[in-house]
Amino acid sequence: MEKHSSASGGDLADLIVYLARLGQTPGACAGQPGALPSLTAAQWTALRYFAQANRFSRTPSGFSQYHATTRGTASQTVKSLVTLGLLSRRTHQSDGRSTVLDVTEAGQALLRHDPLKNLRQVLARLPQETQAVLASALGQAIADLAQARDAPVFGTCSDCSHCEADNSAIYCHCTQSMLTQPEMHAICVDFQPARQVPQND
Repeated sequence: MEKHSSASGGDLADLIVYLARLGQTPGACAGQPGALPSLTAAQWTALRYFAQANRFSRTPSGFSQYHATTRGTASQTVKSLVTLGLLSRRTHQSDGRSTVLDVTEAGQALLRHDPLKNLRQVLARLPQETQAVLASALGQAIADLAQARDAPVFGTCSDCSHCEADNSAIYCHCTQSMLTQPEMHAICVDFQPARQVPQND
């Protein structure tokens, strides 16, 4: 008799946590040059965030929300990456009290040895239909958990209700700024999921 595997919500939660930990294990990145700095999971998360976030979200407070940690803890992580020369600070052009963080060339070079590289390759080998179902299920789980914990949901401008596209022009009503096409795929701290239009049967 053919056996069918199934998992409860608790089992799935354990599997997701284990997969995330395994994916972030430095040893998963074969061939990483020994001269490169060894980062903690929190430091890798921060480096990825600042590499993927848009110009409005590359701030210590933005990372604090994204990483679901205190501003003090986030600041210590950011400070360590600045000390390592992987992040650089600059003053926000419209708010002199705010700091914007950019990934340096050294940081970009290190990201090419990101431990998540192997996990991305494994997921990319899954059938397209499986990837779509997995992305939808995880997205819904993230949205539900964030709502239950009153936490922000992060996403890209391409799926945000603040954005309005008119021919080749893209406008963000939240930041009151024009956006470029590359920015549409960047992480934003002000993300609001676009409303889904009900489908008629």
